[in-house]
Amino acid sequence: MAKSLYETLEITESATEAEIKKAYRKLARKYHPDVNKEPTAEDKFKEINAAYEILSDKQKKAQYDRVGDTMFGGQNFHDFSRSHRGGGGSADLDEILRSMFSGGGFGGSFGGANFGNGFGGAFSEGSSHRQPNLDIETNVTIPFVVSILGGSHSVSVNGERFDIKIPAGVKSGEKMRVKGKGHAQGGKAGDLFLKITVAANTEYVREEDDLVKTFDVPLYAALFGEKITVATLEKELKLSIPQNTKNGQRFRVKEMGAMNRKTNTRGDLYLRANIVLPKVEDLDEELLKIMKEKLPKE
Repeated sequence: MAKSLYETLEITESATEAEIKKAYRKLARKYHPDVNKEPTAEDKFKEINAAYEILSDKQKKAQYDRVGDTMFGGQNFHDFSRSHRGGGGSADLDEILRSMFSGGGFGGSFGGANFGNGFGGAFSEGSSHRQPNLDIETNVTIPFVVSILGGSHSVSVNGERFDIKIPAGVKSGEKMRVKGKGHAQGGKAGDLFLKITVAANTEYVREEDDLVKTFDVPLYAALFGEKITVATLEKELKLSIPQNTKNGQRFRVKEMGAMNRKTNTRGDLYLRANIVLPKVEDLDEELLKIMKEKLPKE
């Protein structure tokens, strides 16, 4: 039974949850439209987000694993996505995926929109003459990486699919107005108001404009020092771990946090060390003997 969602993330069907997440991060960085200027990168980025949305959810993954690509009419996911992209098919891809799986829409790409801290200022002084039922208010969930780096996201509202521009640094609770995307009546069109929710991320904690990421440090590196590669939202970093690094110790990487759109400056990224202790049963017997004799007990 063909299961091309795994091919989209370049993993096998036996991939663990951690491997799925790692593959997604790698490909999302590679094909993010702000990084990759290839003409096909944006569509690839959408497919990667959609595949991860399914395979990272236990219920959706189990449903897909039962039927595989028969869910897509026997097509592989790339062809299925392409056939419903940009009006190329008879139905909207997001709507089709929503009907297949529970939950919200799938991540994607962009057009113009206005952001603000609330709905205030969304209507002009003459807005009292506009029929209030022409406006639409709805919620939209965006991937964590898009909220930090910015990018585009595809939404489907009122039977129309279009892309919105997400500026870097967006927080949950912020609201966006998209002009002319509400209900239409009598030659007039209302506006669409979107309330943003940023999807949770198991690796990062946002503290105002700073990001905190916990990373594993082998005991050897913590004791004697070593360079370690740490994957971040933007790139891989070579981090020099000094001798006697303590568990929970933080390392600051300047200006790799979230964008503050008021000051147009970025916060910092803090990498927090998690010292990984080896299993006693895996240690060499001689080493174990020496450690029992020499390690301080207090």
